[in-house]
Amino acid sequence: MVMRVFLAGGTGVLGRRMVPQLVARGHQVTATTTSAAKLGLLEQLGAVGVVMDGLDAAAVRAAVAEARPDAIVHQMTAISPGHSGKPDLKHMDRWFAPTVRLRTEGTAHLLAAAEATGVTNFVAQSYAGWNGIREGGWVKTEEDPLDPMTGISAQPVMEAIRYLEDVVLKAGGAALRYGALYGPGATDDQVELVRKRQFPLVGGGAGHSSWVHLDDAASATVLAVEQRAKGVFNIVDDEPAPAREWLPYLAACAGGKPPMKVPVWLARLLAGDVAVTMMTEGRGFSNAKAKRELGWQLRYPSWRQGFKEELT
Repeated sequence: MVMRVFLAGGTGVLGRRMVPQLVARGHQVTATTTSAAKLGLLEQLGAVGVVMDGLDAAAVRAAVAEARPDAIVHQMTAISPGHSGKPDLKHMDRWFAPTVRLRTEGTAHLLAAAEATGVTNFVAQSYAGWNGIREGGWVKTEEDPLDPMTGISAQPVMEAIRYLEDVVLKAGGAALRYGALYGPGATDDQVELVRKRQFPLVGGGAGHSSWVHLDDAASATVLAVEQRAKGVFNIVDDEPAPAREWLPYLAACAGGKPPMKVPVWLARLLAGDVAVTMMTEGRGFSNAKAKRELGWQLRYPSWRQGFKEELT
């Protein structure tokens, strides 16, 4: 069934991979950007481009009404250096402040516009990289809660994710918990730090993470839209892994030396609690539900294959 899809956040690293996949499957895409200079890019990708500020309720309402979509996909973030400055895990609350607003206010505006236009097929971006509840096993399913990260600078970020999931599920939509995204434009800053040996291994590096290539994240989202999915789905690859495995491998693929090792106390002093938590206590995620219920097949089942193809 051909759909009219409204993609909020069409020029982000994931939106740029998603538009061509939607178009290739016959869907008509209206995609938003905050910059008029990027309208040409959206046109080249096959979408009708619209300039929209996701924090402007009236602008969101007007853009959705004009597009008359069958489905709305929420991919609005402001994580790139152009929007929020250099990555700063030590002060994650400041670094993610614009994205927190998009995941709270922006989500509310999109859901209000969906209700006003009668759209019930709603898919939104959530996150499942290393933020599973820090108890029990190292790999979590959708039945396990996310960790609230109480008392550290990630807490406001996790509160925004919890808000987004609560309101999207209440509206009958789907929240896709993407793992750590990698691929063109997604990990450039991180890879550069790894090459410079400025991304150390903390403690024993037991903390687990889940990764997913941009192309696989986009294909899972297309399936969720087409199947009018409801509920929470972990969109991650097949191999959640501890930092002591993926970080040296990433360094090798990037042509760098093995990462330096630093004790927990020094990492906490230099990089803050979030970095320490991620590297020593993080939990990865299982993709079994997405594969089973969406029929999702990954092009890059493991970060090992993906890192090697992208970086060597």
